[in-house]
Amino acid sequence: MNKYERVAAYIDLDAIHFNLDSMHSALEPGTKMLAVVKTDGYGHGGHEIALEAEKKDYIWGYAVATAEEALELRHFGIKKPILILGYTFPESYPALVREDIRPAVFRQDQAEALSKEAVKQGKNIHFHLAVDTAMSRIGVRPDESSVELVKKICGLPNVVSEGIFTHFAKADMPGEEPTERQIEKFSGFIELLEKNGVTFDIHHCSNSAGLVLYRQANMDMVRAGITLYGLMPSLDVSFAKVPLRPVLELKSHIVYIKYIEPGESVSYGGTFTADKRMRIATIPVGYGDGYPRSLSNKGWVLIRGKKAPILGRVCMDQFMVDLSLIPEAEEGDIVTLIGRDGDEEITADRLGDLSGRFNYELVCDLGRRIPRIFMKDGKTVSVRDAFSGFYN
Repeated sequence: MNKYERVAAYIDLDAIHFNLDSMHSALEPGTKMLAVVKTDGYGHGGHEIALEAEKKDYIWGYAVATAEEALELRHFGIKKPILILGYTFPESYPALVREDIRPAVFRQDQAEALSKEAVKQGKNIHFHLAVDTAMSRIGVRPDESSVELVKKICGLPNVVSEGIFTHFAKADMPGEEPTERQIEKFSGFIELLEKNGVTFDIHHCSNSAGLVLYRQANMDMVRAGITLYGLMPSLDVSFAKVPLRPVLELKSHIVYIKYIEPGESVSYGGTFTADKRMRIATIPVGYGDGYPRSLSNKGWVLIRGKKAPILGRVCMDQFMVDLSLIPEAEEGDIVTLIGRDGDEEITADRLGDLSGRFNYELVCDLGRRIPRIFMKDGKTVSVRDAFSGFYN
């Protein structure tokens, strides 16, 4: 048996290029793009995706959530700017200065410590000011109360005020007023700072939903997140405006086929009981891989281009499906958990909806036990397998 027959995520790098080009063509000329590769590229492979995006002239840099993610990108050869969107702990400041990584800054003590470290190393630290216009997460308030703070931060030695950004809270939801209000707050704060002698070269607020729906908010740069991976941030955001291709497929194989008799139950708790003789298959994937337990008794997979419903509870490492409508199925057949098989397709959006989650969470939760197989022109170009060193 091939070592990837248990389960594997197939990552279409051609789709990454298609999605980047599609988004770029929708932007005003000169608008920069930031590729968001946090959470290991939304479960797709962070540094591998970044290495592909690095080839695009219009990619200004990358956004991550933590210092560790930024340092991983540098380790794998990423040269373009890297912005940390969240809070960075002080113990990471020496590495940020050394590796020229941009932190999000919104507190004076944070900026002073970064300045001190930059002076110590004889380098500059570029930062982006985080502005809180609706999320109540991180960032300075967009009003007069923050002006003196920002002036002090920007006046520190070896500190370069490169960018200023905010984040939309409702851009992927119906109704434009909340997002337009955020745009007004952000733009007004930029004007207020400029009147007080504080300027930033790069203004950015558009996330994936903003990129597609709010062209007026694209400013100097946009942050392409979930759309980079061929997924939309919600069902209220249409592919018609920016065509995209899904990047990830998740596949397994049937490892065992058996018959169960009327009255026999399936999996933990006996939540499914057969009312007739049934042919069922065991799939060697479970919630230990990030496949949702909440799909128990309501999800399905694709086998030979047909739907096979999940029977009983999804276990940590296995689950069972009904083969009643697929009599030709055999042990060893390919099982599609996410992706297309013939005329049928299971999308991350559909699975997210069925499981009571959403597409972001679903793909981000795919675990390290699942190898990522990176494809170009239908051929494998690289593999990331956490256990590859243990094979003979």
